[in-house]
Amino acid sequence: MLSHKKSLNILKKTNALLEGHFVLSSGLHSSKYIQCAKLLSFPNEAQIICKSLAKKIKKKFKNIDLILSPAIGGIIVGYEIGKLLKKETIFCERVNGVFKLRRGFIIKKGSRVLIVEDVITTGKSSLECVKLIKDSKAKLLGFASIIDRSTKKSNRIKTKIISHLKIEVPSFSKNEIPKNLKSIPITKPGSRFIK
Repeated sequence: MLSHKKSLNILKKTNALLEGHFVLSSGLHSSKYIQCAKLLSFPNEAQIICKSLAKKIKKKFKNIDLILSPAIGGIIVGYEIGKLLKKETIFCERVNGVFKLRRGFIIKKGSRVLIVEDVITTGKSSLECVKLIKDSKAKLLGFASIIDRSTKKSNRIKTKIISHLKIEVPSFSKNEIPKNLKSIPITKPGSRFIK
């Protein structure tokens, strides 16, 4: 499997992991910003990381019937993991703010489903995927992601996460920003800020 150091080098080389002063989509400030879409825009680099993640998934989860990913961030990762594991892969997407299965995708009753994402932070998208699995009377095996930057808020899923990398991303409210971070100009990355 790929070492932590080599993985970080790939993330930095592809600008999937940035360091500086960022305002996250939550409104919190951080010295790190993760954008897996940048990694996925380099298929050869992404494949290296996905192969390593697929090996971890094989060790932890047996008898996967289906891979489910939330749109949009998880689609490419889910596809790549599905290809490597030779498993059917589908995605769900938001309709009026709620995840739904569309495009003829179904989760068969009794099937064993693995949720695959690019990054798990709060676990909100993953937990919304779980509802689709339960509504279909299927079984959740667990969660897999390229990066796990989950927090205490996501403890409900923490024990079932397999990730390629666990990265701590310290975040601060506007009133708690450390001095060293205050001295760095603010960047507002991410798709939620684009109008």
